[in-house]
This record gives sequence, C-alpha cells and structure tokens, in this order.
Amino acid sequence: MYNRKKADIRQNTSLTLHQITFSWIEVKKQVHVFVAEDVSHPMIREIHEFLKEMSKKMVELGYVPDLSWALVKDDEIVEGEKERMLQHHSEKLAIAFGILSTKEGEPILVVKNLRICGDCHNAIKCISTISGREITVRDTRRFHCFKAGRCSCGDFW
Repeated sequence: MYNRKKADIRQNTSLTLHQITFSWIEVKKQVHVFVAEDVSHPMIREIHEFLKEMSKKMVELGYVPDLSWALVKDDEIVEGEKERMLQHHSEKLAIAFGILSTKEGEPILVVKNLRICGDCHNAIKCISTISGREITVRDTRRFHCFKAGRCSCGDFW
C-alpha cells in the first residue's frame, strides 16, 4: 500500500529518516501510544511536569543523563536541548503517564517497538526507586523488569 504522507516526508527532507520509536501502555483497558517528543496526548503537560520533577529527584540519586543517546549533532542544537530530548523519550513519557494514571504501588508495563536506550535504562532504574514501582519495559530483545533501582537484565542488554 502506498503511503503518501511517508513519500512526502522523504521527498521534502534531506535528513536520514530513522525508524520511529513507539512505546505503549494499557491503562484502564485503553492503550496509550507515545513517540519521542510527543505533544499529542491529552495529559502531555502533566507528563512533562512530572518528568521535570522526577529528573530533579533522579539527579539527587546520582543520575547523570547520557547525552550520547540524544541523536543530534552538537552544532545543530542549543545548550540543554539534549537533556530535554532525552527526558522526552517515548518510554519515559509512557512510564510517567502510567505512574500518574494508576494507583500507588501498581506495577507498570510498557512495550516498545525498538530496543531501550542506555539513558532510559539508567533513568528507569532511578524512577523505580523514587516511585516505589515495579516497572517492566518490553523491548525487541527482552523484558526489563526494574525494581528498587535494579534491572532483571543485570545491566546487560
């Protein structure tokens, strides 16, 4: 099937297109899908605010964003933008939504269409500690079960 929108994007951009990363979570029998830098979700302001506050707590635990996972050239971006981009990866958005939308202590399950990045892996370990939640992220390779700052993969993925 011919996808006109995708063809238009390819024609009108000089950038190399990467496969779009999706993360989804089911809450109250409804699936919510997120992409990196997503602004379409009805709760996106609350999600971004939650992640902003969570980031402060994560830094207190020793978390340092791994900027190598922000896929943009240094000369194409302003200071601090890489950190913001990492904060808005699809799995972080889905996890934040899950925490905001479920009962305290309820486990979170997020599914991704690609592998989890190293920065998100480290961040989710911190988020599991701060939130007291068990967070499972299913990527294309394995289930990552985060609990109390540890991942079931033993940091080998």
